[in-house]
Amino acid sequence: MAPRDTVYDHNAESMDKRYDSSRNADLIADAGKVHMDKPQMWGKGIISDVKRTVLTHWKDEMINLNQKTIAVTLLLFISVIAPTLTFGAVYGKVTENRIGAIETILATAWVGCTYALFGGMPTCIIGSTGPVLAFSTVIYNMSDSLDIPFLSFNAWISAWLFGYCLLAGFFDLTRFVRLATRFTDEIFALLIVSIFVMDAIGDPFSDVGILRYLAPRHPSHEDFEDDPDYDFKTTGLLSVILGLGTTSLIFFFRSFKFSPFFCNQGIRTSVHDFAVTASVVIWTLVKELLFDNVDTEGLNVPERFEPTFACCDASCLTFFPDDCLDQAAAAGTRSWFVDFSDLNGKAWAPFLAAGPAVLAFVLCFLDNGITWHLINHKSHNLQHGEAYNYDLCLSGFFNFVNGMLGLPWLVATTVPCIIHLNALADKDKDGKFLSVQETRLTPLFAHLLVGVSILALDVLKLLPLPVLYGVFLFMGLSSLPNMQFWNRFLFFFMQPSEYPETVYTRYMSKARIHKYTLFQIFFFALVFIVQNFKVIAIVFPLMTLLCIPARLFFLPRFFEGWELLLLDGEDEAISQWEEAKQRSMLSEDELRMATKHDMKIDDGEEDEESSEDHV
Repeated sequence: MAPRDTVYDHNAESMDKRYDSSRNADLIADAGKVHMDKPQMWGKGIISDVKRTVLTHWKDEMINLNQKTIAVTLLLFISVIAPTLTFGAVYGKVTENRIGAIETILATAWVGCTYALFGGMPTCIIGSTGPVLAFSTVIYNMSDSLDIPFLSFNAWISAWLFGYCLLAGFFDLTRFVRLATRFTDEIFALLIVSIFVMDAIGDPFSDVGILRYLAPRHPSHEDFEDDPDYDFKTTGLLSVILGLGTTSLIFFFRSFKFSPFFCNQGIRTSVHDFAVTASVVIWTLVKELLFDNVDTEGLNVPERFEPTFACCDASCLTFFPDDCLDQAAAAGTRSWFVDFSDLNGKAWAPFLAAGPAVLAFVLCFLDNGITWHLINHKSHNLQHGEAYNYDLCLSGFFNFVNGMLGLPWLVATTVPCIIHLNALADKDKDGKFLSVQETRLTPLFAHLLVGVSILALDVLKLLPLPVLYGVFLFMGLSSLPNMQFWNRFLFFFMQPSEYPETVYTRYMSKARIHKYTLFQIFFFALVFIVQNFKVIAIVFPLMTLLCIPARLFFLPRFFEGWELLLLDGEDEAISQWEEAKQRSMLSEDELRMATKHDMKIDDGEEDEESSEDHV
């Protein structure tokens, strides 16, 4: 370690040493290489996960109730209920109401509460995600083309999926997900963030987003075609104001935490913690009190708690009212329990389901694993341990039960997880994590509120959908500053001398940094394109999985190990390399002094002369 008072000159000679890469590869052994953990086979990984998390910290995580718990609960409820209802509406469209908003609310509530009580990593949030929705659409189209009832085929896939998850946990296959580095983590995280931001602003692949309201043919305007007083431009403009206003006010309130305003830090912290809740309430009141005569789109909330699929007759093979327009009322709704034997005479369907279930497993494995990997990064300073194998088995069980009930699959959802983690964290002004309140109460209370909302569906209808789009936009945008991938992408538009001070900008040339970023953009584009085109969407899980071997075997052909370490390594290894680099930059006299200084520190002695000179 170099002396504390050593100053490195920025003259030509020191700059040459700084960027001299001839010996960088030899500073520490195996720089940039990714090592796999030792396997815990035959169920030992599941047992150790349970002992390390649930059996050790459960009580502490259930009794740490305070103001932050209440504030984060409300934030998490809004963060969860908005995508739950939105995804539920989309599920209704792509599955012709076999799965809808009620099913999505029920699945989110029971899975969220159960996982909060028994899950190994309660900081993570289980919910609906865009990739799983896209894959469910593929399954629906496949069942339609094979003439097999969707819910029965989906239930068989869920059963196979549960079996694959048990096998993966039993043989500790989750250790492979730890081969995913920042390179893969941030590609996947940016993909999820892009879904939130596009859904909030305006998705080019669908009709969702606040800017879509400005289009005269938007579906929300069709209900008012016969109303002469309805003006789509007025509705569109108000929707944009509500959405962007909600996002802006959230960021404004959250900025008070480190501001000099208000009389004490307690009030500033409260304003920060309740920012999302306050913004949603304020802009909902603005709509209801000042613009009650303007019709904006509301949440697609069901009238009552029952399965979304209403039947034309007792066979429940046709959907009311679309398939029986002359019928005054529905004959009933589908059963909550899916009939596994209802295969339309296709006895081979259960065996065929094993194939799509492999892709479903890969998707759940990556969706869960990469999100867990992101949340448990060492820089977040979490103390209560990881439970990859145990939680993967739980995820498989949850989705098996959901398949039996005709509910959507749920996995760890990246953006709400990041929102939850950041809300529970105490940080310094630079955003560095100091500590995290690891609790089960916030996800438990939030998902209880989601369940209770089924009994108060009329209240949910008061929330304007543009306001929730604003929450979506906040959730996406607030996740970007912590992504190195995003920050490096911004380098393309910045003056090089103004790059932020990081370890890779100190020792790597800007050309090498840009080259690495371009590779990451290329793989992100591949995953993004596959995920958004229905024809090839079924291979989306494999495209995401491809990023791991690409980092392990492809990138080392273009970058030195030390470069990959600085851009993609763990903080501890990066610090070790930087210390070795600084020592290599010292002259022989400076190195001798540094060694002498380190020996004195190790012996507990004080260098009085240096201290006096410093004073």
